[in-house]
Amino acid sequence: MGVLDLFNLTGKVAIITGASRGLGRSMACALAEAGAYVALVGRDLSALKILEADLANIGTETLLISADVSKKKEPQRIINEVLSWRSNIDILVNNAGTVVRSSAVNISEDDWEKVIELNLNGAFRMAQAAARVMLNQRSGKIINIGSVNSVLGAREVISYAASKGGILQVTRAMASELAAKGIQVNCILPGYFETDLTKGIQDDEARYEMIRRRTPAGRWGKPDDLAGAVVYLASAASDYVTGSTLTVDGGFIISA
Repeated sequence: MGVLDLFNLTGKVAIITGASRGLGRSMACALAEAGAYVALVGRDLSALKILEADLANIGTETLLISADVSKKKEPQRIINEVLSWRSNIDILVNNAGTVVRSSAVNISEDDWEKVIELNLNGAFRMAQAAARVMLNQRSGKIINIGSVNSVLGAREVISYAASKGGILQVTRAMASELAAKGIQVNCILPGYFETDLTKGIQDDEARYEMIRRRTPAGRWGKPDDLAGAVVYLASAASDYVTGSTLTVDGGFIISA
């Protein structure tokens, strides 16, 4: 097998949550271009249909699943639908997420739970349900999407930081348990990317510029900057990589 063949995902079955826009959309396109069948999961069905049409142009077979991963029974339903479509699950990208901006002393219980249920609990349930299938296959790739806030303290996003710190530890714990069974579990830590999730910061010109200046690369990330990272962790190229974090942040963490 040549080195480029290691990155070929032809025939692999991938699930990506939060696929309708932003980082999820870009990663879904990357997996499809690498040859995978892709199950697109999200709450915005109309946006998923647009993505489905775009992927059809490159010859990719897709499955659309309208679902809210924060609901307790939804992860298993998603897994069941994918297994009805294809008989196996090779790749899970846990990308669905949200953020509520509030100070630690003022955040409401409802807002805290909203973020934790989606970003942490929902992601864990997806990983757990997928891992049960992968154990029977004795192979699989679970890719959790964390954040630079998994390891940095950031103001006014306490529930988001807690959830992303938690998903980093979920990654490490699951990787330790599943490595001997042929399953790799890794975490991507994106920095500041120009997506809907960061629109509030982008609209604050002074803060946007402060982050740009603090980033050694001198710019915010674009969604396509994650394409190579997700294909690497989804492919045979990373078969001996597990429990790891791949930081894609233009150097933001090293300058913090």
